[in-house]
This record gives sequence, C-alpha cells and structure tokens, in this order.
Amino acid sequence: MAGQSQSWRNLTLQAKMFIGLIVTVGTGVLLFGAVHQSSKNIAEFICYLGIAVLASRMKVNLPGITGTMSVNFLFVLLGVLELSFSETLILGCVSILVQSLYPDRPNAIQVTFNVCAGALSTALAYYVYHHPFFNLLVDSRPLLLGVAACTYFVANTGSIATVISLTEGKRLSKIIVECYFWSFPYYLVGAGIAGVIGWFNQTFYWETSLLLVPAIYVIYRSYRLYLGKLEDEKRHVEEMASLHLRTIEALALAIEAKDQTTHDHLQRVRVYAVEVAKELGVSPDEMQAVHAAALLHDIGKLAVPEHIISKPGRLTLEEFEKMKIHPVVGAEILQRVRFPYPVVPIVRAHHEKWDGSGYPAGLKGTEIPIGARILSAVDYLDALASDRQYRRALPMNEVMQRLGEEAGKAFDPKVVDILKKRYVSLEKMALAQFGREVNPLLSTDVKVERGSAPAAGFENISVKDGLGHEATFLSSIAAARQEAQTLFELSQDLGASLSLVETLSVFSVKLRSLVPYDAIAIYVRRNEELIPEYVNGDNFRLFSSLRIPLGQGLSGWVAHNRKPIINGNPSVEPGYLNDPTKFSTLRSALAIPLEGVAGVIGVLALYRGERDAFTSDNLRILLAISSKMALAIENALRFQQAESSATTDYLTGLPNARSLFLQLDRELARCKRDNSTLTVMVGDMDGFKQINDRFGHLEGNRVLRLFAQALKETCREYDYVARMGGDEFVVIAPGLPVDASAKKAYQLRELAKQAGFEVCAEEILSLSVGQAMYPQDGKDAEELLAEADRRMYLEKQQQPTRKNRRLYARMKCRITIELHPEADGGPIFGNLIDISMGGCYVETSAILTPGTNLKLVFSIDDGKLHADGTVARIHPGSGVAVQFKELNREDKVRMHRILEFVQNSTTLYDNRYYERLNR
Repeated sequence: MAGQSQSWRNLTLQAKMFIGLIVTVGTGVLLFGAVHQSSKNIAEFICYLGIAVLASRMKVNLPGITGTMSVNFLFVLLGVLELSFSETLILGCVSILVQSLYPDRPNAIQVTFNVCAGALSTALAYYVYHHPFFNLLVDSRPLLLGVAACTYFVANTGSIATVISLTEGKRLSKIIVECYFWSFPYYLVGAGIAGVIGWFNQTFYWETSLLLVPAIYVIYRSYRLYLGKLEDEKRHVEEMASLHLRTIEALALAIEAKDQTTHDHLQRVRVYAVEVAKELGVSPDEMQAVHAAALLHDIGKLAVPEHIISKPGRLTLEEFEKMKIHPVVGAEILQRVRFPYPVVPIVRAHHEKWDGSGYPAGLKGTEIPIGARILSAVDYLDALASDRQYRRALPMNEVMQRLGEEAGKAFDPKVVDILKKRYVSLEKMALAQFGREVNPLLSTDVKVERGSAPAAGFENISVKDGLGHEATFLSSIAAARQEAQTLFELSQDLGASLSLVETLSVFSVKLRSLVPYDAIAIYVRRNEELIPEYVNGDNFRLFSSLRIPLGQGLSGWVAHNRKPIINGNPSVEPGYLNDPTKFSTLRSALAIPLEGVAGVIGVLALYRGERDAFTSDNLRILLAISSKMALAIENALRFQQAESSATTDYLTGLPNARSLFLQLDRELARCKRDNSTLTVMVGDMDGFKQINDRFGHLEGNRVLRLFAQALKETCREYDYVARMGGDEFVVIAPGLPVDASAKKAYQLRELAKQAGFEVCAEEILSLSVGQAMYPQDGKDAEELLAEADRRMYLEKQQQPTRKNRRLYARMKCRITIELHPEADGGPIFGNLIDISMGGCYVETSAILTPGTNLKLVFSIDDGKLHADGTVARIHPGSGVAVQFKELNREDKVRMHRILEFVQNSTTLYDNRYYERLNR
C-alpha cells in the first residue's frame, strides 16, 4: 500500500497520468462488480469480511519507502476460492480501505488509488483462477491458485511500486527488489494456506476453516520479526554514517581552532572539489572521499606550530620543512578513523604535482589519486583567490590564468579545464554557501584563570644570531667598534628625555646609521590596537593612518606572537593599501616586538624598497636595543599620561581649570604682540541640578559628556574649550567679532538644550552665557573671566522662564481618550499625545476656554481610569494643554496606573502598526 503524502499539485505529469489510469480502470471494475452482484453463502462472506478487516490492522512498514503491507491478501485468495466475484471484490476493497485509514489519515488521492489498485489486482486474480482458458491451460487447481496469487502480487505491488517510483524519484526495479520482492514467498505460502482452508470447506463445513485463523497471526508475526531485523540493520548503518559525518565535522572544527582564517577556505574548497568530482564522474565512494578530504586535508597542520601557520611573511627553510609534514601527519591521523571510503590517500597526496615535483612521495600523473588531483588544483585556486597572511587576494581572472599556466606541470589538465569552464558558477555557489553557514567561532580567545605554570616549568626562550655577510677580519673589527659606539650613544639618548616624540625622533636618526631603512614606523599598543606613534620616511602618510588590530597583518602578528619577522611583506598591514589609487614602493619589512614590564607595549617596524633587504645582523641589532627602547617608551607614556591627567578633566576629556588659565595667559600674550582681539565665553547650565535629582548622577555625567563633545566639534580648530568645574564651561575664541560671538552664544544654548533632551527626553536644560572681550573688558585672565562670569549671572536673572521648569518627565504616546467638560455633559474625543504626572496634551478640534474644568477618561471601554484637570492653554483647531489638579496619595497611585495603561496601549498599537508594515 502506498503511503506517500505529496499533494496532487506537486506530482509529476507521469505520476498524474498513471494514477488517473489506475483509478479509471479500478472504478470500472468496481462498477462491473456492482452490476453483477451474487452471493453463494452470505454468512461465510460476512465472517471472512470481518476477519479480513481485523487482519488489515495487522500491518508492517516496508523498508526504505513510505508504505505498509498487511496479511489481508490471504483472505483475498480465499475469496477467489470460495466467494463470488462481487463478494471477493468487496472483501479486497474494504480490507485495503481499512488498511489505508488506520492509524493514519491519508489524503483522498492516496485512498482512492489504493482502493482502485486493490480492486484491479483482485479482479485479475479472480479472472485467472475462474476463466476457462486458464483452467484448460493449467489442470491442477492448487497450481492455478498459485498462479492467481502471483498475478495478485504482480498487479498489486507493481502498481504501488510504480506510483512510489514516480512520486519519490526512486528506480522502479530498486523499489521492487529491495522493498517488495522479499514478500513474494509469503504470497505463495498464503496461497497454500488458502488451498488448505478450501479443502476443509469441501470436506467439512466452512466453519471448521476458522480453526486455521491463528496461522494468519503467525504469518503476521513472521513479517514483524523479519522487518524488525531489517530496520535494526538499517538503523545501525545510518548511525555509523552519522558517526563518520560527526567525526569529519569535529576534525574540521579542530582545524578551525588552529587557524581561524581557514574556515571559509575549507568551505570553498569543499564546494569546488565536489562539483569537479561530479563533472569527472567519480564513483560514489570516491565522491564521499573527496567530500571528507576537502574538509580534512589540512588537519595535519595541527602538528605545525601556530606561529608558522599564521606567519605574515615567507617561510624560512626550517619552517618549510616543518610545514611539509602536514600531509603525512594528516593521513596518519585520519587512518585511525577508518573511513569506509579512501580519504587517507587523498589527504596524503594532496600536495603531489602532475610532473612529480610535489611532496611527500613524488608521485606523478595518474599515480596520484583522482581526489588528490582535484583537491590540489582547487586548493591552489583558493589560496590565490583568498587573503593570506603574506599577501593580498588576486582577481579571479588572474587566478585562472596562473592556474592554466600550471596545467600539465603541477595539476591534472582535465581538472584545470573543468575549473576554467565553471569557475564563475562555482564561485557563486561558494559565496551562497558562506551566507547559509553561520558557524560560531570557537572560544580560542577565552582566558582561563586557573593554572599558573606547567608542571615542567616555562621554557627559557633566547634569540640566537645567525651568520651575516662575509667580510675581512679588519672590517669586522671596525664595524664592531662603530656598532658598539652607536649602541652606547643610543642607550644614553633613550633615557635622556621623557618626551615620547623627542625620544622616538632621536632614536630614528641614530638607528639609520646602524640599520639602513627607507621608512620607519613605531607602533604603540592602545588596548587591542597598534597606533602609529612615530612615522618617518617613504609613505609616511599611509603608515600614519593605520590602526592595526592585534594578531592581524605583519605588525599585529609580531605583537601577538612576540616574535620578530625579517623581510616580510609591508602590504599585508590592515588598511595599508585599501585605496586602489595608492601605490607602495616598499617591498620588505623588519619588525620586532617591544616588550616592557607589563608585556608588549608596541612594535618597531623598518621598511625598505628592495626585496629581502634586511639581514640577520640587522635583526640582531634591533633585538639588542629592543628592551632599552621598550623601557624608554614605557616611561615616556607614563609621563605623558601623568601630564595629561594633571591638565585634563577626567569626565569630559576637555582641559581643566589649570590648563585653561595657562592657555588664556598664552593667548593674551600673543594678542598683545599682534594687537588682536580675544573673546572669552563662560557658560553655566540651568536645570542641571534637576537632572541629577530626577534622573541620577550617571545621567547627569552623560549630559556633560554629550555637551562637551558637541561643544568641541562646533568650535573652530584654534578655539580652546575647557571645563571650569561642575556644569560651567569656557570657550576662548581668538579674533571672534562681536556679532559672531552673539551667534556663537545662541549656538551654545541650542547645544545644551539638545544634550538635555537627548538624555531626558524633555527640554529641561538650558545655558546662560556671558561674554568678555580683550582689551575692552579686561587686560588679564582674571579680569576677563570675572567680567564674563558677571554677565552670565545677569543673563540668568533676566530670564524668568528659567524658573518654570517641569517637575515631571513627560511620556510620548498616542491613544484616544474622552474629555467631559463641566458645562456640557457630552463627551469630546481627542488624541492623547503626551502625559506626565502633572498634565497632558490632547489633540482635538473642540474649542475649550482656558480654565475649563474637565474630566478625562483614559479607559474608554470601562471608564475606570480617569482624572480631573483644568485647561491650561489652547491652540484653536489643534489641541489643548491640560493641567491635572493637585494630587493626594490616592490620586498619585491612580495616576501611576493611568501612566502604565497609556504606555501599554501605545506599545500595543505601535506593534500592530509595525506588523502591518512588515506584511
């Protein structure tokens, strides 16, 4: 019986035509049976029908498909022997109908098809057994019954297997062999049992045949046991396949933990490799092996030190020898997994080359496994098309050109041809795969607090010098004396000044005589970034703009791993050549970490225009002075921090009062020399205390920071902005005219109002500004600040509106309420747009005079939430402002409930509105 559940619309045209044919023929058989009704023994028919219905509920699931089978075929064969055509047809169709409906509820198409297919099969079996032609052809009645059973089996299972093949896309022969053919012996056994029952009916009464009913249950149990065993074996195979898949995913995750940059690399290689393997028509086992090897081919890198894997420069001979072991180690690791398909040979040979120049075994041509040939070409393509630590990604056109040049040398020409034809579509597939797979990174950056040292202790790391250039012993002695003298002078100069810029400038000049360079950059660590503190030489603007995260690029790698790099590629620095219009002539870099008392504090990087321009002697010299350099920078940074904290306000980052007086004195001295003017503006915030009282000091600090930032951004570059203390700010504006200073004062007031509104959501803050100009209002700093301060306080007193501050925060909203004036009992509807504990504003077209007493009903449905108020002011045709009457304790509790109701209602309406927009 078919159990597929696809809808009629989703079926293919062939499936629809076949189902229509079976339904048409089956309906014709049923109509024929209905017209030619007859009965030999109605009691016998009813008894067999009841037992057949019960037997239909004893069904088993067929392996590999969505279908079931029961033992009701036995009673169909018994009906062929003992009952009339119409009775046999009813018995077969009813039993199949019960089998279809219990315990599931399939759709009408399934039920109709199953019943019609059963009617057709039953009619064919009955026709074979009773037609004179077949009786003449086969003399033996038992043998003829066997032929009828075979006919029923072929017609019933064949029609159902065909429709399953058409709907589920499986081969018909495979479905019949794997899912139905095993049941054929049971049909023959059923024919034998039906023959025995028929003999009992002829020899004795038909009632005695009911004694053989237990045989039906035996057949059913044998079904169940056999299929149960098949299901267990299938589940075991699926679990093993799932285990291998999880093993592959876990090992791929291990590779990702070693080198986070390989995740996209693995996914792209997998997509390319699998598609190329399909084009080449590899076997199913080799396809599975390619799929696994694409994810696991780099697992041998677990045995390679991490600093070699992520090194942003070319490898040394020793490092390359260490890197070459990863195919062998990867194969040895995967050999223990015992994959059921050949993954290990692919991983071992994925660095072999077509001409035999690869490693580790030097295989050539077809000696290399087909999976390894695919993987090596795809791996090469991805390496060129991706950003690596030692160079930038190349355009795909250039990548394919280089790949074509290697065809027949490093790679299989067939694989290269497929990649050339399909690389555009494969790249789209890979990019789509990156969008679908969102894998969280492993917690490789987590800090484990426990564990202070390994059991064997820490390694004592020291850097050994290598061989330098060949020279005579006299020149070596002279160079050594010059080097020692220069190093001594450097060590003296580094500790002579606490100014960071001066220290680095002197160091760069002295260093050039020891280590020639075209550009120098000294990066200082600020949190998790390297910031260029001193840059000089070629491309200094490019280097000055860099912000290098730790662990990225050349200098970031040096700081993160605390290892030097010699003759690295300068262009791999993050952001160095992001602008395609810029070009760098620098080709080699020498970078060393600067380690202070608290760890790495920066990186010293030298750059040259020639390739491989730096020598091991250059590295040795830099390592010799690195500790002294790091200590000097650390001391200068501490002095800079102490000096900054003494003249900088900790909260806003603006200069403090001490710095203000020093700067004002310097500006006044300049004005006296140049005979120019100077404007001093003193501003004090009005309402700032209410912010601290109502919203807390943290919000007050936030207001100060916002205002300070806005104030600094809107002033000119040469204006001086400082915080005197508390909520008082000062602006020193050289050469600012009188009319411009008035506009500037208005701008400052708007900035304060905006900062207060951004934090408190209401206009609670303003600014009083006083101005004094040199030389008219004072000759020195104290006179100018005193005069500006006096005028600022005069402005405070002349603005009475400053006293009328809101006592309560307002809440924006939009709900419909009722207004009930005392003079007229009829309700007026309006839109409430804001509300506080003290009053509200209602949009309405009604004209209400100021002073009118109102009753405001907020919950229109039940009228329980209401408040009394008075019209404070009106905007004719627009709305009214209502002030609530003085609240006692109970009124305040009720008002809090009203505010909560208004907030919840507004949120509900807003959510409904957003849902409609998103539809």
